[in-house]
Amino acid sequence: MTLSLNIGNLFNDSSSHALVDELRKRTSEEDILNFEEKFNSKNDKNLHIYICRFLKNRSISRGLASKWLITIINSKESKIDALQKIK
Repeated sequence: MTLSLNIGNLFNDSSSHALVDELRKRTSEEDILNFEEKFNSKNDKNLHIYICRFLKNRSISRGLASKWLITIINSKESKIDALQKIK
């Protein structure tokens, strides 16, 4: 059985292009995480949802998407590890 998540149109075309441009501009890990934090605080859906949707629609390269997703996931994992050490 296949399960598909249909997020629908998240942005209009110009907003999508603007977000992709923002993703391309950020190169350092710190810039990526700062942008993600700001984006997630101002939007209903988290940035990783948009990145995955862009990847599915081939709006961004696999390299760019993987860079962002790996950075986001590594950050979340390190926060989880830090919290587990506190216990």
